[in-house]
Amino acid sequence: MRLGRKLVLTASIALALLPVRAVFAATPEEAAKERVLHQLDIAAANFHSTTADFEFDSVQTEPIPDKDVQKGTVYYERKGKAFEMAAHVREINGKAVPKVYGCFGGVFKLYDKLANQLTVSKKFNKYEGYLELGFGASGKELAEKWNIKYLGSEVLDGVKTEKLEMVAKDPDVRKNLNKVTIWVDPERGVSLKQVLNFGPSEYRVCVYFNIKINQPLPKSAFTLDTDRQTRTVVQ
Repeated sequence: MRLGRKLVLTASIALALLPVRAVFAATPEEAAKERVLHQLDIAAANFHSTTADFEFDSVQTEPIPDKDVQKGTVYYERKGKAFEMAAHVREINGKAVPKVYGCFGGVFKLYDKLANQLTVSKKFNKYEGYLELGFGASGKELAEKWNIKYLGSEVLDGVKTEKLEMVAKDPDVRKNLNKVTIWVDPERGVSLKQVLNFGPSEYRVCVYFNIKINQPLPKSAFTLDTDRQTRTVVQ
């Protein structure tokens, strides 16, 4: 009898010490989230590059309502653990304003062609992984950086997407980025839409279309068209 009681007690303690994630996995939402993250793991193994046209709507509601609309093309590329992304802005609010910004070898760069100025920030490398946001990142990589909540599925442009709400685990990131909501196609490992909340009165809506997966990228994708007259600012 005593041995039996000890076995029951041991089993009870073992169950009590199970990871919280395993206990909650029984809920439909947690099970769906784990399914989506697993799909992203599979997609990431075959992900090399993405090209997509974008529209970024940056909105401020207070103190003065304002909105900026950027349009252009974005490129993502992964080679092993190395990751690069570049957004080529063609226009802002309907006017031609050529700019290129992104992460190049762990360094953030912004090239303003009209001003012929290059801004370089090496302090940005700790935020590099947060730029992937559903473009080639595995479910494991996302779970390492974000607390993730599954919000259901939704069809965008005829594609069934899974909606995930993500809050950064790093408190320094949360100071500037409260949360991110993404509409991801887990089979291809790409986002069709993102909403970035920077605070109670500021957010950005990112929409991606004409998405191409694992096709050769142009040489200009990660090239900045600087010259001898380009002014460089290092932050």
